[in-house]
This record gives sequence, structure tokens and C-alpha cells, in this order.
Amino acid sequence: MMAKAARAAAAWRTYREVTKPGSPALMTRVRAIPRMIGAVMRGQYDGMGKGKLSLLALGVVYIVSPVDVLPDFLMLIGVADDFGVFLWLVASLLGESGRYVQHERSVIQSRVEGPVEGLEQA
Repeated sequence: MMAKAARAAAAWRTYREVTKPGSPALMTRVRAIPRMIGAVMRGQYDGMGKGKLSLLALGVVYIVSPVDVLPDFLMLIGVADDFGVFLWLVASLLGESGRYVQHERSVIQSRVEGPVEGLEQA
């Protein structure tokens, strides 16, 4: 029962974060996921480590794998564990990709506002 409440709370937090004014929109976050993965793999984004990326990859493998910790033939329990991993995976990816989009925006902003050539600081 507690696990269901925790999954529901995580889903609600993700929904609130995605719909918060000024935060990246859902599709912006989804499109940023491949860029984020590439940046983490190249070491260009410190906001997420390779360890967390590996955990997310294991979550994907668990969902698509025919081998489960709790077999699906145990109807509610077997499907619930897959759904729990799915909710965790989606919440993690959307949260991390939102932070990555904010990071990209700050990098672009700093390049635009960067030092102007030829001007010396006093």
C-alpha cells in the first residue's frame, strides 16, 4: 500500500513540475532526453552522473525484459511492479531532462551575455 502511495506521489510531483509556469514543457523535456544522454556520456553535463544513467537504462531493460522479479502471471502484483518501475522511469527522465533543458538555456544565455571582445575591464 505504501509503495502505491509513493508511486502516486512521484507521478503527482512530476505532473506539477512539468506544468509549473516557466518550466520546460513536456515535449521539450521529451526531445531533450537523447541530447541529455549524449551529454552525460561525453561528460559535458555534470547534473546527472553515469551511475544514474545506468540505473535508468536498467529500468528500461527491466520493463522490456521477459524476465521479471515478480512474474506477470501473478496478475495484479506482477503488473504492478512493472508499472512502478515505469512510473519511476518516466518521473526520473522528465525531471532530469527538465533540469538539462534549464542547463542548456543557462549555457546559451551565458554565451549571449558573455564578454564583448575589445573591451577591457577596469
